[in-house]
Amino acid sequence: MHKVMLITGASRGIGAATARLAAARGYALCINYRQRRDAAEQLVEEIEHQGGRAIAVAADVADERQVAELFATLDPEFGRLDVLVNNAGMLERQARLEEVDGARLLRVFGANVFGSFHCAREAIRRLSTRHGGRGGSIINLSSIAARLGAPNEYVDYAAAKAAIDAMTVGLAKELATEGIRVNAVRPGVIRTDIHASGGEPGRVERVAASVPMGRGGEAEEIANAILWLASDEASYTTGALLDVSGGR
Repeated sequence: MHKVMLITGASRGIGAATARLAAARGYALCINYRQRRDAAEQLVEEIEHQGGRAIAVAADVADERQVAELFATLDPEFGRLDVLVNNAGMLERQARLEEVDGARLLRVFGANVFGSFHCAREAIRRLSTRHGGRGGSIINLSSIAARLGAPNEYVDYAAAKAAIDAMTVGLAKELATEGIRVNAVRPGVIRTDIHASGGEPGRVERVAASVPMGRGGEAEEIANAILWLASDEASYTTGALLDVSGGR
């Protein structure tokens, strides 16, 4: 039987790259999206055309009711869950903190932090040996911004990702004897359209010179790290914050 991976925010960028790689390695996929239905369904068609199995399910992970419905859809479809990839996240236009209002903070922390907590809670209820599960893996998407702080750009986003780092370490220790490994990947500047959301589509090119390796990363390079953490090759790895940032 295929292992099952749920990837949140998987209609584009790192999430979509992870879905493609996971399908190629034999996972059945639950592809979550919030708004980009066409892109999610196209990804499902692509995976199925190559002999894989996938479904697309809409849910705003910041809403715990929608998260409960997402998992309730997954349960009868696959009958199991093995890996949760908390990939859904967002940032807003570059700004200094004095320009950031409470509504923006709620959006940024809702998508990046609350969503990861909501999904992890549901996954634990299915994976933990304490609840009769077989164990599994939770992989959170953090950011190198959690360490660098993103001054004059996204201090709120950086703080949200720092919360994910703390969650990863604490949850790894909480679940270590229940068969669940919890790790995080911290990407650097990666070529995805998230930078356009911040108002600077060409940000990767601008920042590349500050990266020791001299270039931005590709979504597939992050996907490789995620799939390694999900695999048995990482069987003794939990609580890790894996920087994939070109040395930045």
